[in-house]
Amino acid sequence: MKKECIAMLLAGGQGSRLYVLTREMAKPAVPFGGKYRIIDFPLSNCVNSGIDTVGVLTQYRPLELNDYIGSGQPWDLDATDGGVHILPPYMDTRGGTWYKGTANAIYQNIGFVDLYDPEYVVVLSGDHIYKMDYSLMLERHKAAGAACTISVMEVPWSEAPRFGIMSVDDKDNITEFAEKPKEPKSNLASMGIYVFTWKTLRKYLTEDEADPTSENDFGKNIIPKMLGDGLTMAAYRFQGYWKDVGTLDSLWDANMDMLSPGSGLDLEDESWTIYARSVNAPATFISGSADVRHSALSRGCEIDGCVENSVLSSNVTIGENARVSYSVLLPGTVVEPGAVIEYAIIGEGSRIGENAHVGAAPGDAGWGLTVLAPHCPVAAGRVVKAGIMLDQNGEEASK
Repeated sequence: MKKECIAMLLAGGQGSRLYVLTREMAKPAVPFGGKYRIIDFPLSNCVNSGIDTVGVLTQYRPLELNDYIGSGQPWDLDATDGGVHILPPYMDTRGGTWYKGTANAIYQNIGFVDLYDPEYVVVLSGDHIYKMDYSLMLERHKAAGAACTISVMEVPWSEAPRFGIMSVDDKDNITEFAEKPKEPKSNLASMGIYVFTWKTLRKYLTEDEADPTSENDFGKNIIPKMLGDGLTMAAYRFQGYWKDVGTLDSLWDANMDMLSPGSGLDLEDESWTIYARSVNAPATFISGSADVRHSALSRGCEIDGCVENSVLSSNVTIGENARVSYSVLLPGTVVEPGAVIEYAIIGEGSRIGENAHVGAAPGDAGWGLTVLAPHCPVAAGRVVKAGIMLDQNGEEASK
């Protein structure tokens, strides 16, 4: 069952910077763009790139993610000679631990990778929104004769200290790597997408695991060690749309980007389809009194009020004279008549009471995005100020 290349998708992160949205689910399972989940993007990229074998490494609150992925059929990843495989931490005769870091997560699944005896392994993160042909990155890896190829993109110099930063030579091979440098020498940021030659990576993972001082992390340990040993490390420059949606603001930004033609995030492009599990819901109903402008609505929505510049997931209800603007409403949200939602992310199954007001437009110095946990109740007439986060009981939570 030998494969030239398989993918390992790191999807076990807690997503702590998404706060209340990920208290009960893994970050890659968070809904996005009305009809998608975040994990749809790397899974679809794999299929569109010709990679038909994907290991999904889960850990934190995996139930909803596991249920969503299922057999992999929506992404055509249900083949008997490959397909998608859920890989949680497990015990064996020598014991077992939670995944201690990104490198340790792959190390614990060496046996899975060896089943397919691949020449190359693509290592991906489960919290990025982007469309990327990994086969082009693999071609770059082969042409460079690299042990590791890292996808990079130019970021504003002011943002460079937030990333792993690469310095390259005239062949775009990596000469230096710095993890979140205070004074970056380059603005080429690592996207956390790697192609490795498997035999080489296997050796480094094994050595890293034996080092008690290691944090078992690709960015902190494996990449610097390979570079220090003089191995060829290639940079692959990515030009398209990419966003790490690991924070509430970036998740909101990416949803708004989907509505903006100039952002580069085109999800209607039939040449590179982003696949998702279909929702069992009726067609969306928009009444004669409704006003919907510049928004994305998923199946099963019932709209009687005003929706503008917003993204609505499946089975959202907007009551008469209610208004939703510049907001992201996750599945099953109910907005009762007369309620107003502005610049907010509303968690799955929340109910906004009649004439309540959640969030506000930018203006005040202390303004911020308003966020509600899944199944959050907001009483009729209640005012939830901008920048506030509420938990599942409707009580204020800290960011």
